[in-house]
Amino acid sequence: MQPHRTPTAARLSAVALIAGLASGLAAAQPDAPAGAVTPDLARCPPAQAAVLERFLNADCADCWSAPAVDAAPLAADPRWRFDWIAAGRDDAPLSAAALNDTADRLQRLGHTTPATSWQRLQAPAPGAAAQAGLQAHLGPAWLGRYMALEFVLTLAPTSSAAGAAAPALPAGSSGWLAMVELLPAGTDGSPLARELLRNVAGPLPLDSAQAGAPLHHLRAMRWPESADPTRLQARAWVEAPDGSLLAVAADRCP
Repeated sequence: MQPHRTPTAARLSAVALIAGLASGLAAAQPDAPAGAVTPDLARCPPAQAAVLERFLNADCADCWSAPAVDAAPLAADPRWRFDWIAAGRDDAPLSAAALNDTADRLQRLGHTTPATSWQRLQAPAPGAAAQAGLQAHLGPAWLGRYMALEFVLTLAPTSSAAGAAAPALPAGSSGWLAMVELLPAGTDGSPLARELLRNVAGPLPLDSAQAGAPLHHLRAMRWPESADPTRLQARAWVEAPDGSLLAVAADRCP
């Protein structure tokens, strides 16, 4: 965006909407569904825990109902899970939950959209990422269809071998925000719990992040009609240039 360009009416409306949503982060509306995720679903793995990403093609209904590969109980398996559905035919069985962002995520990982399904397990992030304090916040419903999501990153310097302060994140890292629907096992025929990506915002620039000074990004997101707003969770992550996730956070998590 040009720094001296006169804002258009549409842009001013968007700013006003986000301002209203931001105020809601501090004071929830009485009818707001945000925060209603049940405690057994609002799991909080460590920020640098392993990450399991599952990618399904919207044309593959059998992929959704296939038996779980990672069948360990969630409480005994503290890892971040992301369920991505890639767009297929307009009449694909899973098209209501498909995201165009899925193809973008696969491209950043150097992988093409699978014909059926593909999953990727990433080991816990290296120690340098532990110096990045990351938070995600979810605001209340606004205008019946929108919620505010906030990304907050606080960097702490690490020391290099020479003793000088070094950045906590690799150059070119980016921030991301997502609206995730936490689905218990058995939902719509899935035998395993799903953490379904419903809306994504990014990349969010991190260039201005300074040690000890929180960097904030705020986005207004609309949830799909097929989503249950009482199951929505805000999720933030820091992504390295190679697509690996250096830190992940969710709302209502320490």
